Amino acid sequence: MTPWLPEILRNPLAALIGEPCTKTLVDELNVFDPLCLPHAVSKGLGLGIVLGGCIVKLPQLFKILNAKSVAGISLSSYVLEVLANAITLAYNFRQGYSFTTYGEALFIGVQNIAITLLILAFTGRTMVGIVTSTLLLAFAYALFDTSLVNGSLLSVLYGLTIPLVISSRIPQIYAIHKNKYTGQLSAFAVFNYFFGTAARLFTTMVEVDDSLVLIGAVLAVVANGVLAAQMLYFWNAQAPQDKHGLDTKKTK
Repeated sequence: MTPWLPEILRNPLAALIGEPCTKTLVDELNVFDPLCLPHAVSKGLGLGIVLGGCIVKLPQLFKILNAKSVAGISLSSYVLEVLANAITLAYNFRQGYSFTTYGEALFIGVQNIAITLLILAFTGRTMVGIVTSTLLLAFAYALFDTSLVNGSLLSVLYGLTIPLVISSRIPQIYAIHKNKYTGQLSAFAVFNYFFGTAARLFTTMVEVDDSLVLIGAVLAVVANGVLAAQMLYFWNAQAPQDKHGLDTKKTK
């Protein structure tokens, strides 16, 4: 059957979902094919997640810069998340998985490093930030070097990201629970992260035959779901006051 879709549109689509599924879904208009339909949806979601990952933390960055405050934001959460981003990126890359199944880890990791540096800068620890960013970049480099981190060790490290994902959220979840206030935490980032991880769970189930990746995706949905629920619950909460009756948002 002669393709009816112009090449300028068909070629990028074929590059994304593959020639066989392009032929089935587009050329033959068999849009309910039980194999190609989930594959195409997964590829589309994956690409959307990667593109969304380019901007998901930008509102948080701008909110910190505009407020010149990091009130309510947990430093340890971001450090742990950067470590998880680096390990996730290296593991999936070295396993040869499609970039659309993990690519957001790269862009989110870069944004998380920037936020980590802002937290340190606004709390008077600029030099600590420089040292921390250097160590994080060195760690990320080592993960991609097979002579420094072999496949077995990288698998172990990736397995550790499963509790690390939970650990990276616990300080933030606890801080919100303790203060009954979300501070400078960006609602856009929180909700986009939750929906993004939910979509990533679907793409993992469809495209990646790896139990470690699947478990990590499930736990990411749970952890981000708790954070999203807190954001809704404390949506209109006011900044807590210290013992002198001062607004802690202004004193941090």
